[in-house]
Amino acid sequence: MTRADALAAVRNPLAFIAARWTPTPRTVRRAALAALVMSVLIVVTGGAVRLTGSGLGCPTWPKCTDDSLTATSEMGLHGAIEFGNRMLTYVLCAAVGWAIIAARSAKPYRRGLTRLGWAQFWIVMSNAVLGGIVVLVGLNPYTVAAHFVATSALIAVATVMWQRARESDAAPRPLVGKAVRQLVWFLVAASVLLILVGTVVTGAGPHAGDSSEVERMPLDWENVTKLHAVLAWIVVTLTFALWFVLKAVDAPKGPLNRTRDLFLILLAQGVIGYVQYFTDLPEVLVGLHMLGSALVWIATLRVLLALRERPHDEIGIPGPAAEAAVGTRA
Repeated sequence: MTRADALAAVRNPLAFIAARWTPTPRTVRRAALAALVMSVLIVVTGGAVRLTGSGLGCPTWPKCTDDSLTATSEMGLHGAIEFGNRMLTYVLCAAVGWAIIAARSAKPYRRGLTRLGWAQFWIVMSNAVLGGIVVLVGLNPYTVAAHFVATSALIAVATVMWQRARESDAAPRPLVGKAVRQLVWFLVAASVLLILVGTVVTGAGPHAGDSSEVERMPLDWENVTKLHAVLAWIVVTLTFALWFVLKAVDAPKGPLNRTRDLFLILLAQGVIGYVQYFTDLPEVLVGLHMLGSALVWIATLRVLLALRERPHDEIGIPGPAAEAAVGTRA
């Protein structure tokens, strides 16, 4: 490497890498998927922190204690769990960074895809700061709820990027009529409301996130839980109705399959929800319910994204089917 190359790498490392590396479309898709998987995993580990009462295992931020950057042996299991969740944020950053580099290096250059990667980066950074605030204010339930909502926004952007990595940059073409698209937007809105009320259920419920006395939302937990269940049934009903509408209008398999997937995930999530309610919220089931919440959100967005297509042959970017055909001929 020459001195000029070194200077160019320092000035603009992404452009330097892009000039010397062209990832395959499959690599770009895998990078986007890795970022999505990590955004879901951070939900699961964050749930483990709450459900094990480790939310204040590291009592301050950005250090773990006033005198130590890392958890110490005296802090026990709670400190290790909380510090481990903090460290996983760096793995998430690495996955998002890989997605950004892969999108930036794709040929031809895909500005929209790269921006989706950067959007994830800034959400991760802002949510890390918010997570620090959560610790500094002693797990205030409103900040905890905001922390989860920000993670849901990260999952949304990661899901869109994963889907866009599988498409071209051609103008989207709708696969269904306007009335069907409006029904799906109602479904998305109901899902957003379901997630928001779910954070209130958590904020008012018994799992405060730490064994010490932690502030809770001053609401009747039973009533909020019943509202959450009603919203869940609304989402299930809308999904069921959407599937019948799609069958009636002879919609393509893409939207039908994504709607079927959402319905099955909702059923599994509903079973977990009712079982945990009638068994006094065992930690394992609550953790599974948090994972299910992320999967429901992803499946809902995939239904929305399946309502249009972007043909690959318009700009020459091969899609998954084209790549498979090339591989077969080879």
